[in-house]
Amino acid sequence: MFRIVTLCLAVSLAGVFPALAQTVPQSMAQIQLSYAPLVKQAAPAVVNIYAQRVVAERRNPFADDPFFGDLFRNFGQATPRVQNSLGSGVIVGADGLVVSNYHVVGQATEIRVVLNDRREFVAEVVLTDEESDLAVLQLQGARDLPALPLADSDKAEVGDLVLAIGNPFGVGQTVSSGIVSGLARSGIAVGSGRGYFLQTDAPINPGNSGGALVNMAGELVGVNTAIITRSGGSNGIGFAIPANLVAQVVAQARDGRARFQRPWAGVTAQAVDANLAEAFGQTIPAGVVLLDLHPDSPLAQAGLQRGDVILSVDGGEVNSAPEMMFRMSAQGIGAQSVLEFRRGSQTREVTVDLIAPPETPPRDTRQIGGRAALSGLEVMRINPAVIAEFGLSPEAEGVLVTQARNLAGRVGLRPGDILLAINGTRVDSTADVVRLSQAQTRTWVIELIREGRELSLRFRL
Repeated sequence: MFRIVTLCLAVSLAGVFPALAQTVPQSMAQIQLSYAPLVKQAAPAVVNIYAQRVVAERRNPFADDPFFGDLFRNFGQATPRVQNSLGSGVIVGADGLVVSNYHVVGQATEIRVVLNDRREFVAEVVLTDEESDLAVLQLQGARDLPALPLADSDKAEVGDLVLAIGNPFGVGQTVSSGIVSGLARSGIAVGSGRGYFLQTDAPINPGNSGGALVNMAGELVGVNTAIITRSGGSNGIGFAIPANLVAQVVAQARDGRARFQRPWAGVTAQAVDANLAEAFGQTIPAGVVLLDLHPDSPLAQAGLQRGDVILSVDGGEVNSAPEMMFRMSAQGIGAQSVLEFRRGSQTREVTVDLIAPPETPPRDTRQIGGRAALSGLEVMRINPAVIAEFGLSPEAEGVLVTQARNLAGRVGLRPGDILLAINGTRVDSTADVVRLSQAQTRTWVIELIREGRELSLRFRL
């Protein structure tokens, strides 16, 4: 009976997996189907990170009171408090370059990194990017360290086997296994990141942040960043930042940049849903439709228009604006991307230059002090670089409020406001704001845009 069952199984495997049925295990590791060889290869490049930062904490019992909070604004002394964070990192350069999460080390004042072989190094942050939740560290005095090669994350598929390596709950380096359970997760915000993620069911817990998601070739396919959980532990839904974006962040760190700079698209885009697909004559919802384009946008310069539907970037399908920006960011500034788009019933291709957001016109930052009516105000001229830095609409123009202290804050101005007019006079430059703030009048009317809505501030001094 045993032989019959064995024969039937062999015939079945031969029909479905002929190569597997004819393969004879050559080693004990193959017989045991162990991950041990892969772990031995990848684990030495994953590190534990212990970070500290000092935060000033003011203990004011009236802080949340709508009346006494303002009356006793300066009550109490600011007391420094040390805040600790625990996470993981991945060595990506033999010279001690380590990538981790921004939320682990981004604002740290002291960072200690412990390798798998128990060696310890002091580290400093050399590049940060809060939007992608990535940070790059340099280990001081490190050399000849084991480093993980980076995979082409665009080749990852749902169902691929992966290992998550990190330091969960501070218990020490731990390895968990699973699969890639989702691609192009961009409609969510996880950790500090607001971008594009790979999803995995490999158990990830607090402390795994910044650790490695490794494929079966021993390559870094992603940097673990966050989980969705109700209990505080892993529920099988974890997210990793794809290695293709990590590669660009690391490249800019090696070039000496302190902040990651993305290519500037200068557009506002919306995912095509079922209703839009029907309106565009598509059989299935696909792509993103361009709603607005800045006049200097490289997409506009390449001939794209409002209403065009971007279907793919460099051969990779895009179904959300973050996914489109991810694919451009993975190419990097100075490169080119081929965009496939649909206009009407025709599908076309266009090559777009990936550029940094231009600083034209100059932002011309100015501060207003002294006895001026808007004392404490800091403003800058809006240009494409400012639009990208502060996340403004591509159509934004005029003057942006970046700080509103003292009197400027008390009359109701806030950072992020876009000034339109002061006392009926249009504001086109920061020089206009400085000049108009000197007016000898007690009645003031400031017209502005706040969170997309036009409003007026009226006050007397």
